[in-house]
Amino acid sequence: MHIAFLLFPGVTQLDLTAPAQFLSRLPGAKVDLVWNRIEPVPTDAGFSILPTATFADVPHTDLLCVPGGMGIAQVIDHPAALAWIRQVGPEAEWVTSVCTGALVLGAAGLLRGYRATTHWAWHDMLSMFGAEPVAARTVFDRNRVTGGGVTAGIDFALALIARIAGDDHARAVQLALEYDPAPPFDCGSPGKAGPELVAVFAERANRLAPGRKQALEASARRLGFID
Repeated sequence: MHIAFLLFPGVTQLDLTAPAQFLSRLPGAKVDLVWNRIEPVPTDAGFSILPTATFADVPHTDLLCVPGGMGIAQVIDHPAALAWIRQVGPEAEWVTSVCTGALVLGAAGLLRGYRATTHWAWHDMLSMFGAEPVAARTVFDRNRVTGGGVTAGIDFALALIARIAGDDHARAVQLALEYDPAPPFDCGSPGKAGPELVAVFAERANRLAPGRKQALEASARRLGFID
């Protein structure tokens, strides 16, 4: 089982590292972190990750996973990155994403007509790239599997492990990694957090990545998804 994660500047590292940790426990798994060249790639957490392979090194894969992050608009506008996703995606057994990586899959044309999820703050943009938005932690639609925001990548990975290797194997992985969440606060979704905290998040997101939604809309228009 060859698993290829797209690694790109501005990736949310937990979007990538959390499912990578879990999916690496699939029987016979080999994980590659793929980018345009082999050099440290900065994440949004302030540290860098070294790719294991370039686009040319991975002409096909069994499982493609695209994480999200602050850099997704630049990935969508990166011809080599989008070309690689379009190359490996159609032949992969599983085409997957975590968080706003779904928008990258959508931009590559791989979610047109598929049900999908992403981070709650970006659900409205899924339809702009041809997907049908679903408010869920993990969404399966044929061989497309999408996870919600950031930590949802763990639930996404366990659900995918169960589908590939069976429930017993997934349970064993969950136990081995002691995934037994007990958060100190019950505010992990907009409905639980309330409008005031959601507004704080929106203000911070706009400050950290000003104009990101406008850039994505421009990309969708350029790629022919919207007029």
